[in-house]
Amino acid sequence: MAVQRAALVTGSSRGIGRAVAERLAADGAGVIVNYRADEEAAARVVDGIERTGGRAVAVRADATDAAGIRALFEAAERHFGGLDVFVGNVGVSRFGPLARATDEDFELHFTVNTRATFLGLREAANRLRDGGRIVVVSTGITRTHRPGAGVYAASKAACEAMTLVLAEELGRRGITANCVLPGLTRDTGAPLPADVAAENVARTPLGRLGEPADIADVVGFLASDAARWVTGQVIGAGGGRF
Repeated sequence: MAVQRAALVTGSSRGIGRAVAERLAADGAGVIVNYRADEEAAARVVDGIERTGGRAVAVRADATDAAGIRALFEAAERHFGGLDVFVGNVGVSRFGPLARATDEDFELHFTVNTRATFLGLREAANRLRDGGRIVVVSTGITRTHRPGAGVYAASKAACEAMTLVLAEELGRRGITANCVLPGLTRDTGAPLPADVAAENVARTPLGRLGEPADIADVVGFLASDAARWVTGQVIGAGGGRF
């Protein structure tokens, strides 16, 4: 398959990030698959993409580090001649009442979620080709205000704000910037507690949990030419939950 565009997806060795990388590759993009520690998982993503005729390269880098982010963009330029799509997906979450949140909780969320997004957006603003696409994966919790998620929600809300400002700043170059808000989504990590899953299914009009592919399809649309007139938007992908 000929590479039509180049895409970088942070945190793409598993879960939503993996599904996004696979979707973009299926749509004809050469993909930089970013991972921080699990080299084998990233290799499996690349292998799966290549076995279906796509192109992908796994690159180890810490997305919370400026040098790491630069290395990812440099890899895209080296392997694919430039970058057209940036998907900021890396993230972390811990839950607990705000009254008991620690300084460490705050630093963790704002380093992994907010700083990594800031670094990626800054680099994208300077290096993405005209007509490019920026998609940041946030969370529906910024809308549902789930108890126990105060620090996590705040760190993600900051990502949304930066993305919407960037949509204004980059619009004249034909670059779009949007956010996707997943609802509760099955991942490849620890299984969801049965009571948490049941509660969310009960509150979701479509009556099920999300799958990584559900989110990847929304990202795929926003990264495509079909979304050329969509920018500065925060799009819920939670089955109607919010």
